[in-house]
Amino acid sequence: MRTRAIPVATTLSRRSFSAVAKPAELPACPNFSSGPCAKRPGYSLAALDQSALGRSHRSKLGKAKLAEAIQQTKEVLEIPEDYLVGIVPASDTGAYEMAMWSMLGERPVDMCYWESFGKGWFGDAASHLKLEVNDLSAGYGELPDLSKVNPDHDVCFTWNGTTAGVKVPNADFISDNRTGITLNDATSAAFAMDIDWSKADVTTYSWQKVLGGEGAHGMLILSPRAVARLESFTPVNRPLPKIFRMVKKGKLDTALFEGSTINTPSMLCVEDYLDALNWGKGLGGLRGLIAKSEGNLAVMERFVEQESWISFLCKDKATRSNTSVCFELDASPDAVKKMCSLLEKEGAAYDIGAYRDAPPGLRIWCGATVEESDLEALLPWLKWAYHEVTA
Repeated sequence: MRTRAIPVATTLSRRSFSAVAKPAELPACPNFSSGPCAKRPGYSLAALDQSALGRSHRSKLGKAKLAEAIQQTKEVLEIPEDYLVGIVPASDTGAYEMAMWSMLGERPVDMCYWESFGKGWFGDAASHLKLEVNDLSAGYGELPDLSKVNPDHDVCFTWNGTTAGVKVPNADFISDNRTGITLNDATSAAFAMDIDWSKADVTTYSWQKVLGGEGAHGMLILSPRAVARLESFTPVNRPLPKIFRMVKKGKLDTALFEGSTINTPSMLCVEDYLDALNWGKGLGGLRGLIAKSEGNLAVMERFVEQESWISFLCKDKATRSNTSVCFELDASPDAVKKMCSLLEKEGAAYDIGAYRDAPPGLRIWCGATVEESDLEALLPWLKWAYHEVTA
């Protein structure tokens, strides 16, 4: 009599062969969100100076705190002395929209985008501001052909595409002899990538990214060329809300860049930002922050080299982000969701699913507030969870 193969036994055998042991050690900090991002190692609310809490932001003390935040920002980011730095409302989004609505329209605009936020700036320029727009775009994981940027146009771009994990490797695509201005969304690049300030006329970011600060506040950095545009160009038939206004009687309101904010900031968030800046300086300033982020990316690169089921969304190492690191998995979208839920349930990783508009996958923050040891502890959990949901 012939014996009959039993399909169930075969299935069980395969599952047993591919089983991965559940890890025993959890990351000390499982916060790998791409915004708001993990607080700095050793962070404590109790360590914050509370002297300005409950005080007016326009008091001598309040203004001094805001001015200190501006000055330390310039110091840590190595911003040229003749550039201006201001604290503005509504996070990076508010800062970038403030620049777009105040400065664009004098000439055509090259809109360079390769992920959801850049695409949003393109939509605002084309549909709301109704500008003459040149669309330079690419899909997730790639850069567009930036050699097509016109030096006589204004240029809008993201230094690092937070939702795609793709960055510009440098600013060589921006001409030294340009006649237009450049608007650089650097929210997930500032403090983690080497920004060529000579090529960035307007730069924006928020506190909640690389330094692990709090949300709602944006930073606006202006070159002398950007100031000249503000003082020489007034958009026609474009009313500006109060929170976008930077010019008074044809001249830049320089008080905005000395600590006199347009609206009321949270002084608790200001203290939190000052704490993060001081921590960054203790790490070695900009060079130390960049090195730590790049070291974190290297952890993930070694893991991807070893595992066949996971790959980078960005295939080109030269343009791969070292902050918002994005991955594709050999799994269905439903399995990826289950994997993220399983990791969260186990307390191994929070908020690592790909952005809602991006291809299904993972997005793991590797900025400087993330410890390399936590990433190392995460890796076996990723492998275990993947095999659990795909077995």
